[in-house]
Amino acid sequence: MRAGIGAFIGLALAGAFILAPTIDLTLGLFLVAPFGATSVLLFALPNSPLAQPWSAIVGNIVAALVSVSVCLIVQDPVLRIALAVGLAITAIILCRALHPPAGAVAMTAAMSPDAVRELGFLFAIVPIGLGTVVLVLIAIAYGRLTGRHYPFRQFDAPNIHGTQDPVPMERLGLSEADLTNILDRYKQSFNLGVEDLARLIGAAEMQAAAHRSEPTTAGAIMSRNLVTVKLDTPVTEVADLFRRHRFTAVPVVGEADRFYGIIFQIHLIDRARDDGLRLNRSFGKAMGRLLDRQRAITVQAADIMSVGGPRATSGTPLSALLPQMADGAIDAVPVLDRGRIVGIVTRTDLISALARESLK
Repeated sequence: MRAGIGAFIGLALAGAFILAPTIDLTLGLFLVAPFGATSVLLFALPNSPLAQPWSAIVGNIVAALVSVSVCLIVQDPVLRIALAVGLAITAIILCRALHPPAGAVAMTAAMSPDAVRELGFLFAIVPIGLGTVVLVLIAIAYGRLTGRHYPFRQFDAPNIHGTQDPVPMERLGLSEADLTNILDRYKQSFNLGVEDLARLIGAAEMQAAAHRSEPTTAGAIMSRNLVTVKLDTPVTEVADLFRRHRFTAVPVVGEADRFYGIIFQIHLIDRARDDGLRLNRSFGKAMGRLLDRQRAITVQAADIMSVGGPRATSGTPLSALLPQMADGAIDAVPVLDRGRIVGIVTRTDLISALARESLK
């Protein structure tokens, strides 16, 4: 559904505002069939090396340039089509911009020699270049709105903490060169990126380690004597609880301990930083601090809590809890029973449980 809706939005916006659904040889602004194939990669396989912006944009443009050149030279239709596609594939591989729809771009041009001769090399800019850029930009925006990483981050990109350490799931004994060598050896470099391979190996090792501790469940290690807040609890009181108990997370509950969300320390920090910056820029430091304190009194737990994080039950095994907290994005997982919170598993609880298991 995510991929289908994304392709619908991408092609609808491109067709409605930039590229016409019918061929326009005057401006060259029209949709071509290869954009459908590009949409499959951008919206359904955004992690693929074949779907990254360089591959999509450069691949399609280079293929268009090659095919236009062939159309201007070769008259025989069969030879023109075969030569355009074959040379286009060679060219995009040499440019490290392999993008399967680029073959369709070359074939589309070779099968429409009259239109291509009229547009000339402009065909590579509009509609091909402009259309691909528009689809990539829409895919970037749509990916962020739907929680997907596109463009996919590179292997050496900083982790979520802004440091150069690899994330815990990728702290392997294998270097980037080792992983690249594996992909080359099995001829998978075009199908699977180094980052994807690192994540797969890390997940496999994490799962293998978790198997050794499967008898332990969330109910056995969770904290039961919980300190909670209500939806209308002022954020100042929440901050006091964090300071007093040195928690990293506080659940938000309603009547009969019904679970609504959870507040992490980073939520308080982000809220204070954003509000403080806005106020200080608008009113000056002294007035900003005064209004910041007044605003904090009116902000409630419901305004900053997270509602979409992972959850567990008393019977959830450690093998399921491990990957949820391994990447450092969350510090605790609430344990629920029919919508009521009965406990919470923190990263400290998890580490202690694994330490006990290692001594068995």
